Amino acid sequence: MTLTAPQPIVPADLAGYDGAAAQPATAYPAARDSAAAAPPTPFEARHHDLPSRVAAATLERHWAPKPSGEADPAGHLTPQQIDALGHELDAMREELLATRGAADAAYIRGLIAFHHRLELGSRVVLLFSSNPIAWLAGTVGLSVAKILDNMEIGHNVLHGQWDWMRDPKIHSTTWEWDNVATAKGWKYTHNQLHHTYTNVIGMDNDLGYGIIRVDPDQPWEPRHLAQPIVNFINAVIFQEGIAMYDLDVDRNRPEATPQEKAAFRADVTATAKKFARHAFRDYLLHPALSGPNFVPTLAANLVANTARNVWSNAVIICGHFPSGVATFSKESIEEETRGEWYLRQILGSANISGGRLIHLMSGNLSHQIEHHMFPDVPSNKYIEVAPRVRAICERYGLHYETGPMPQQLASVWHKVFVYALPNGAWDDLRDRPAATLAQGARWAATFASSAAAAKLAALRGRAGRRTAEPATA
Repeated sequence: MTLTAPQPIVPADLAGYDGAAAQPATAYPAARDSAAAAPPTPFEARHHDLPSRVAAATLERHWAPKPSGEADPAGHLTPQQIDALGHELDAMREELLATRGAADAAYIRGLIAFHHRLELGSRVVLLFSSNPIAWLAGTVGLSVAKILDNMEIGHNVLHGQWDWMRDPKIHSTTWEWDNVATAKGWKYTHNQLHHTYTNVIGMDNDLGYGIIRVDPDQPWEPRHLAQPIVNFINAVIFQEGIAMYDLDVDRNRPEATPQEKAAFRADVTATAKKFARHAFRDYLLHPALSGPNFVPTLAANLVANTARNVWSNAVIICGHFPSGVATFSKESIEEETRGEWYLRQILGSANISGGRLIHLMSGNLSHQIEHHMFPDVPSNKYIEVAPRVRAICERYGLHYETGPMPQQLASVWHKVFVYALPNGAWDDLRDRPAATLAQGARWAATFASSAAAAKLAALRGRAGRRTAEPATA
C-alpha cells in the first residue's frame, strides 16, 4: 500500500513582516507556477505533491469495501467525472484565495479586537460578581469570548487561513490560543493527521478520539459499554481532553525510540505549564482580584470554561459523526487522486444549518464540508461558497449531509449508544429485550470470570519470578 505520509508544516518566513494592511488579492493569482507566486500555505506545504496529484488522472475508483459491507457512496461516478470534480473544486479554491483582500483582513482584525474588549469587559464586570446581574452578564460575556477565541479565531488562525496577511500577530506560527492544548501539538494532530486522513479508520484518530466508537467498522471492546458516560465527561472537560489527546501517549510506549520519548516528555511539560498558567489566571488571580467576591468569580470562570468546552465539543462532533457521514478503509486511499481526496472530504463531513450567529459561534465549522475541502481558505468565505458546493454535489449525485444542530447532535448521541454495544446488539435489545439482556448478563459473568482468572495468573507469574530470583543470583 502506498500512503502519502503527512509532511511537516513549513512555517512562512516572518522576517521582514511589517504587520501592515493585507496584501492585495492580485498577489495571489490563480496560476501559482510563476516566480511571483505567493509562498505555499500550510495546507499546500503539507500536500507537497498537490500539483502531481491534480495532474494525475483517475484511472480507476480506489474503494476497498469495509467489513460492514457498506457500498461506495461515490460508486456511480466514472474516473473521468471524479477528475472533473477535482478540477472544478480546485478552481473554486483558487478563486477564493485570489479574492482575499482588505475586507477579509478587516474582518479578522475587527473580530480579534472585539474579543479582547469582550473578555476584558466581562472580567471587569465579574469583579462585582456578588451582584447576580453582574455575575450573569460577566459569565455570559466571558463564555462567548472563550468560544470566539477557540472557534472563529484560534482554530482558523492556526490553520493558516490568515497567514497571507503577513501579520506576525495573526499568524499560524506565532499564535497561541486560550486553550490548554498547545498550538504546536494541536497543529500536528489536527492539521497534519486529521485533515490528511479524514475519516480513514485506523489512521484518523479524530474518529472518536480513541475513546468513542462511532462506526461499525471500528473494533468493539468491553470498555465501549461506558462510552455514553465517557462522551459526556469528554464534553465537559473537552479542552483538557484534547490536550491529553494531542500528547500522543504512544510516543511513551516501551518500544518507542529515545527521541520519541524525549519529545513526549517535552510536550507533557509544555502542556502542564500551560494548564498551570490557565488555572492560575481563571481560578486564583482573577478571583483574588475580586476581593470578597472570590467564590462567585471563581464559579463564573468555571462555568465559562465548561460552556466553552460543551459548545465546542458539540460543534466538532456534529461536523464529524452524524448519520450520513461516510468512513473509509486504509486501502481506499491507496494511490488516492486529488478528485478522490475531495470526495472523501465531502462524504466524510457534515454541516450545521442555521443563521450567521451559529456560523460565527461555531467558527464557521457549521460549514465542515467546505472547511475540510478548503482548510486554508478564510472561514468568513465558507458561507458564500457553501451553496455552490452543495449545487456541485447535487449535480454529481453526492450526499451533502446537513441539518440543524439539535438534529445533528441527536444523531451523534444515538450512534454513541448504538455503538457502545457490539454490532447488532442494539437492534436485538430493541426487538428482544429480555433475551438480549439475559445473554448480556451471561457474557458479563463470563468476561468477569476470565478477567479475574487472567489477573490471578499474572500475579502468580510475578510471584514465581520473584521467588526464583535469589536462586538464580
